[in-house]
Amino acid sequence: MSEQKNFSENVEVAGNQLVERFKEIVQEGNVRRLIIKDAEGKSRVEIPLTAGVAIGGAVAIFSPWLAMLGALGGLVAKLTIEIVREEPDATIQDAKETIDDISDKLSS
Repeated sequence: MSEQKNFSENVEVAGNQLVERFKEIVQEGNVRRLIIKDAEGKSRVEIPLTAGVAIGGAVAIFSPWLAMLGALGGLVAKLTIEIVREEPDATIQDAKETIDDISDKLSS
C-alpha cells in the first residue's frame, strides 16, 4: 500500500447547511475523515470514510450519519467541518489497489 499523504482544511457552515455540505464533501472523493466541531472548536462527531465509499459516491450508506448531523445542525448555529483529504496520487494508487484486490477475489 502506498504511503498516505494527508492534508486537512476547515470549512465553516451554518448548522442548517451541515447535511448538504456533508453530501457535497463525500462526493468529492478524496476525503478520508470528517470532523465536525462546534463554535468553541470542540470535536462533536468524527466520521471515517474509505476510498471505496468516496469513489462510489454512496451517500445513501450514510443515512444514520445524515440523521444525526441534521439533528446536530438544528441545535448548533455555527459549525466547522475539518476535512482530512488524501493527496490525489495516493488516492489513485489506493483505487488501483482496490480494483486489483477485487479482481483477484473474483478470479479465485
